[in-house]
Amino acid sequence: MPHIHLSKTSTNPPKGLNKEKTKARTAKLIAELDDLQNLLYAEGKHSILIVIQGIDASGKDGAMRNVFGKMNPQGVMVKSFKAPTAEELSHDFLWRIHNHAPARGMIQVFNRSQYEDILITRVHKWCDDETARKRMKAINDFEQLLVQHNDTHILKFYLHISKEEQTKRLKARIKDPQKQWKYNSQDLKESKLWDIYMKMYEDCFRYCDKVPWIITPSDHNWYKEYVLAEALHKLLKGLNMQYPGLKK
Repeated sequence: MPHIHLSKTSTNPPKGLNKEKTKARTAKLIAELDDLQNLLYAEGKHSILIVIQGIDASGKDGAMRNVFGKMNPQGVMVKSFKAPTAEELSHDFLWRIHNHAPARGMIQVFNRSQYEDILITRVHKWCDDETARKRMKAINDFEQLLVQHNDTHILKFYLHISKEEQTKRLKARIKDPQKQWKYNSQDLKESKLWDIYMKMYEDCFRYCDKVPWIITPSDHNWYKEYVLAEALHKLLKGLNMQYPGLKK
């Protein structure tokens, strides 16, 4: 894909887009996603991997709750990848990821993903550029393995918020009792590394693009949720799935 400059990419919905009409459209899409997910599960021919990446406070948890939380939990799995454990570090960096790749009939959502190993690790210089390039190739190969050998369809979203919006949301975590549980003093320290994170993300989009990224303007949650729901709906409808008949 063309080189993406995040500083020149809007974090807001397209001008003129009606908020209420879009929210109504999103609700309709989510209702239909429930039926489509059931069909995916019943047919058992395809699997879906949804990767959600974004800077701290970009709205990853809310997106999963509001878009994917309406579907049958038997057919949707969510995995949040945090700092690797000692056991995970003793294996190759994709070991813990591959273990959660979706089976046929399933939708698997990654809250953060294999991309953390070429993002935060590079920001803090735990991983040098040469190692990062090797990991990028391995990630491309891994995704193609899933696509070509397990009928996996991959959607990769980057939730794109502005630095100003991130600051606003991080401060809200301190003041709002319902959000204080999310507060982590480390988040404010990480936010000071904004420019480095943006550079690492741009490299990620440039070199790990065998499966294209969907850059999702996310300063407004209603538009972010619409983009995610619409992309998944379009993908599932395009599979032309059918319910299996009676077994003979």
